[in-house]
Amino acid sequence: MGSLVKFIGAAVWICIVTLGAVFYSFQFSSAKTADPKALPPLLGGLNYVKTDVISVPVFSKANIDGYFLARLVYTADPKELKKLTVPAESLIVDQVYTYLYANPQIDFAKRENFDLDAFRNGVRDSINERVGETMIHEVIVEQIDFLPRDETRDRVASRREIMRPATAPTE
Repeated sequence: MGSLVKFIGAAVWICIVTLGAVFYSFQFSSAKTADPKALPPLLGGLNYVKTDVISVPVFSKANIDGYFLARLVYTADPKELKKLTVPAESLIVDQVYTYLYANPQIDFAKRENFDLDAFRNGVRDSINERVGETMIHEVIVEQIDFLPRDETRDRVASRREIMRPATAPTE
């Protein structure tokens, strides 16, 4: 009977110690994640949202020179995204247009002159400035291209040739 009491006492002691350790570990881990600045921006706590292809016509002297094409991924705090009254994708597309048209010195035909970091940071900063808070933490470029006007004509012509119905030979 004495050994049974010792066994039950040891079992209760083990349960109490285990529950205390679990409780402490949950308290410790939730204290770390409660501070959003404690998480690195590319590791957790943020949503990754991909845009569709953004097509911006590039003008010079009332002519279209081509199209700037971009597909972006941005990281944003989900709580901040829920506060928006407009879709975040629409806001991003508008800011890409605004950034590109506000910087006429960008020459898309010369890729070596295009500063990718300035583009990403400029879009991010302009969105955050417009919203009034740090909503977008990072803009990641998934795809970026410049399609000259001549290439778009060639593609349209080749599509017309493909879609043209075959005519029956006449005899």
